[in-house]
Amino acid sequence: DVPTGMCFNKGLGEILGVPMPMTDKVLAWAQECIGMNFMVDGKMCGSDIGKTRAPQATGIITLDDFLKASKIDKAAVAAEAASTVPKPEKKPPAESEEKNPYLVLVCGGGNAAQVATAMFALRYPTIAVSLYADEAAKWKEALGDDDYELTLDTGKVVKSKPDDITNDPSVAAKADAIVLAVPSFAHGEYFEAFAPYMKPGTLVACMPARSGGDILFAAKLGAKAKDMIFMGFETLPWACRFTEWGRKATILGTKGSILAAVTPPSKFPHAFALMQGMLGVFPAVTESPNNLGISLRNPGAQIHPGVMYGRWCPEKWDGNPVDEKPLFYQGVEEFSESVLMGLTNEVQAIARKMEELVPGLDLKDACTLHQWYLECYAGQMPDDKTLKGCMNTNPGYRGLTHPCIEADGKYMPDLKYRYLMEDVPTGMCFNKGLGEILGVPMPTTDKVLAWAQECIGMSIMVDGKMCGPDIGKTRAPQAMGITTVEEFLKASQIDKAAVAAEAASKKPKEEQKPPAESEEKNPFTVLVCGGGNAAQVATGMFSARYNTIAVSLYADEAAKWKAALGEDDFELTLDTGKVIKSKPDDITNDPSCAAKADAIILAVPSFAHGQYFEAFAPYMKPGCLVACMPARSGGDILFASKLGDKAKDMIFMGFETLPWACRFTEWGRKAVCLGTKGSILAAVTPPAKTQKAFAVLQGLVGVFPNIVSSPNNLGVSLRNPGAQIHPGVMFGRWCPEKW
Repeated sequence: DVPTGMCFNKGLGEILGVPMPMTDKVLAWAQECIGMNFMVDGKMCGSDIGKTRAPQATGIITLDDFLKASKIDKAAVAAEAASTVPKPEKKPPAESEEKNPYLVLVCGGGNAAQVATAMFALRYPTIAVSLYADEAAKWKEALGDDDYELTLDTGKVVKSKPDDITNDPSVAAKADAIVLAVPSFAHGEYFEAFAPYMKPGTLVACMPARSGGDILFAAKLGAKAKDMIFMGFETLPWACRFTEWGRKATILGTKGSILAAVTPPSKFPHAFALMQGMLGVFPAVTESPNNLGISLRNPGAQIHPGVMYGRWCPEKWDGNPVDEKPLFYQGVEEFSESVLMGLTNEVQAIARKMEELVPGLDLKDACTLHQWYLECYAGQMPDDKTLKGCMNTNPGYRGLTHPCIEADGKYMPDLKYRYLMEDVPTGMCFNKGLGEILGVPMPTTDKVLAWAQECIGMSIMVDGKMCGPDIGKTRAPQAMGITTVEEFLKASQIDKAAVAAEAASKKPKEEQKPPAESEEKNPFTVLVCGGGNAAQVATGMFSARYNTIAVSLYADEAAKWKAALGEDDFELTLDTGKVIKSKPDDITNDPSCAAKADAIILAVPSFAHGQYFEAFAPYMKPGCLVACMPARSGGDILFASKLGDKAKDMIFMGFETLPWACRFTEWGRKAVCLGTKGSILAAVTPPAKTQKAFAVLQGLVGVFPNIVSSPNNLGVSLRNPGAQIHPGVMFGRWCPEKW
């Protein structure tokens, strides 16, 4: 604590010209105790200065040198401070580790619900809930006493067991989070069933939310909605399928990132921590400013009904069977494109009208269909100049046909397929209903909706108004009794004054690459450095889902650990009660493995950080995230000095402390988490990479601790209590004046 803590404080104080008489006294005594020479005549210039975290140890002797090494830009900091809106005081992270009870419900019984259940049940008490017929009973019977087997796209196989599979909605009383992975037309049924039992603060996440999910949630929960958190995802995180229903599933690919919005927006950090922690490193959850943007962005509300109309409306089809199934996306021609352009332009008119009525409202994510393709399938379409070109040349759509029913060797359109049966009530009806409230003319939507409602046997729109007898079966605001702008804003929790104030105080943000729609295999390798309690826990935790290499540069520790584990799995007992059995991909003392790393986690004593930085430096690839748990004082400065010019291409994340209280019960083979912090402070250098770093580390460590952003690593350094408490108390008891 003296070389890696107190020496940083003294060295920076010296550069700033700050008198530090008490630090001088304690440091002079302490350096003699440990047989080192840091300070000479009150100056940080002793022969052992290079063994400390003092800025002088890395050649920093001026304020400008320090700011450059810390990547603190005076002008940028001043601009940000001037534009930052005052935020409510947050409760600071507690130092104690607790058992954090956490239970998640996963709703549904299809591909996505089974994947989510198996993934979350690995680490958390998880209950699968299906209200559909006898699906829950069938799933429970199919699984029996066995574990569910989930093959990840990382190559890892997860074996886990949900705590229950049920159709009883009263289990919602136990839930901290409820994840809906059911078709959007079923959301209302679940909201209504859970409403009497839900406790305040429950997070309800819909994957995907489709249009108006937040409005429907508010309507079904009534007065209780104000105490809940709603999180709407644009889409599903994975492409997945079960290989044996109720027992085995495979993730074929995962999105690199995914849009999500939270109501109320102030709860986004909490909701992000929970969902990123459960989903893992991928997809990185990207914040959309509000759920209205997610609703109006919904492409299925326009594409599916629009393309169906374009091919099967009376103007284009005579009602007779066709010889072959027409191509759906790649079959879009000029007429269908004109229908889609009409639909998307009308949604844009709604967005612009809302922005006019609520100055500062950010609906950037409610983009045109053409822009949606450019964002989600960038670089994949040979012809992306027009909407038709994007759809015709998208390789992901190759060979996909219209939904059809075979009839005597020919084909009739299936006009009750989900493209109409689901996307009209839960998508298009929201758009039309909001447009009606705003007074936005929607001639194309009117035409398509009038045709579609007849196809699906519903009466939603009458004489161009959303007042038909089946309106209650839709996501139109009118279905929830909303008929004015004021009522819509209230249900959406959009506060005009708050939106305007936030918009006025916002600084321009760096443009983020929009989430891609395609699912890929996202290779990810993490190195865990060390061989002590924390390193073994992190290795056991991370290697269950990701390629994980344990690295120890201390003596022959790596070889001993490798021999102790042998061919067996490492067994980690979590404070949630779950037991993870996993195996690191390697345990080594070879620093060249850093060439494979996307993230490097240091769980070694702070005096060893420099040794690891120096050893890894020649091999690290640009964009690698290096996280120190804990960083102690000046970790970012040391990192920059050891990596030299390469540091500018890396991401450094300094944690205030360790996430867990833990110990191994059998060295190299078994460990236990005794407790986990509820939240933990961390800072990222450069700060612009905070979102990426948080997604990776929250995804690795899980729901707890919630990672709380500290503005910069200097704050984490100067907060280091060990730099003051430990030397100070030792001096207070054992200095010559007292002993």
